[in-house]
Amino acid sequence: MKKSLLLFLASILLVLGLVVGCGNGEEEEQMTGNNGTSDEQPDEGETEDSLSGSITVLHHRTDINDTLFRDYRDAFNEKYPDVTVNFEVMTDYDGQVRTRMSTEDYGDVLMLPEVDAQEFELFFEPLGTVEEMEDEYLEITTSSYEGTVYGIPTALGFPGIVYNKRVFEDAGVTGLPGTHDEFIEAMQAIADNTDAIPYYTNFAAGWTMTQFESNVTVVAGDFEYYDVNRLHTEDIFAPGMPHYDTYRLLYDVAANDLIEADPYTTDWELSKTMMGNGEIGAMVLGNWAVPQMMEAAENPDDIGFMPYPTDADPTIIPIESDFTIGINRHSNNKEAARAWVDFFVHETDYATEAMGGVSPVRGEALPSLLEDLGVEVGNVVPTPVGEEGLIGDIDNLAEIGFWEPDFKLRIVEAAIGNRDESFDDIMNDLNERWNTARETVLD
Repeated sequence: MKKSLLLFLASILLVLGLVVGCGNGEEEEQMTGNNGTSDEQPDEGETEDSLSGSITVLHHRTDINDTLFRDYRDAFNEKYPDVTVNFEVMTDYDGQVRTRMSTEDYGDVLMLPEVDAQEFELFFEPLGTVEEMEDEYLEITTSSYEGTVYGIPTALGFPGIVYNKRVFEDAGVTGLPGTHDEFIEAMQAIADNTDAIPYYTNFAAGWTMTQFESNVTVVAGDFEYYDVNRLHTEDIFAPGMPHYDTYRLLYDVAANDLIEADPYTTDWELSKTMMGNGEIGAMVLGNWAVPQMMEAAENPDDIGFMPYPTDADPTIIPIESDFTIGINRHSNNKEAARAWVDFFVHETDYATEAMGGVSPVRGEALPSLLEDLGVEVGNVVPTPVGEEGLIGDIDNLAEIGFWEPDFKLRIVEAAIGNRDESFDDIMNDLNERWNTARETVLD
């Protein structure tokens, strides 16, 4: 690093103004109202006293729906006493919400699922322009298209690995593994010297497997790679490329029998307790998982967080938007919905306490967790104007699923011998799909 971490972080704060945990089951909390909408559309210029009606908020935080989210609602109702807020919380959030988006019934306020940027205007209410909002919010372009914002980040997060310090210590692992080989050696030491599962895939949950994709930027060692340079790169799954090296780690821990005995029976909620009790060594998860693991731990200080192991020098940590929050364009109570969005982003501690991350509101401090890692921190360079959505178009045409669990599950199944293909077979297949689709989209 050219400067000390403190100076680097301070520069980020000056220049920039400075991801989800899910649980089991689907839950709908209805207090009053007519399925989360109001028959009457509030007039423009509603005041806090006059704003009324009922809204339904869709979200994915099953773990805090009955605690923090109720606290948020109570505080909101102190400000807007005549607005009824209903929560619907889901396990497979992206999948379930996208299914509901084939109708107009997907709440009034929601965490935006994965949708092509070109389709934002079909589903979500415009919240303002990038030009109007970029001075107030970080990463405001995350859910924007052609200069219009459709979602505000709920938090800024960063990827890495959650681990149990006591398990590492009992295994004789001194110092954090910084490279691929060092990480495999650490997992092997846990297998040899403890009763803990070295690496827990959380295979059965599916969505947990997508956490690897967040670390491609780390492995690339380049904040411009993911959203800028990748579009103009062939053979992104070839050996030595960031995607190949990122997913090789997943294959190797599984192929070396360093994962749970039966990946098909993993349990996300149970894994939190297992990690806290010292029954698991490590899991690839973002900073958002740290508060959940600490809450489930016998000793919260046992829970640690490390950068994803990489041969890149220096090691970088990208700060990116987690879920963005927006409004259903078909909502019958958009004024109350917007009041909840603004309240949630500005007046709750969701970003820092529930997510252990960075507030999207400019000027807020960085969490100590980032400072303690001693790495280079920065923002992923956004897609240039005019190229928005092109990587998504390639992904859809190629049916790769960068942010879907499919090929990650395929890698694990191949590694444990349940598929008759090698890691390179899978990478070659994905590479061919990428190259073919890229040529078509960019032609």
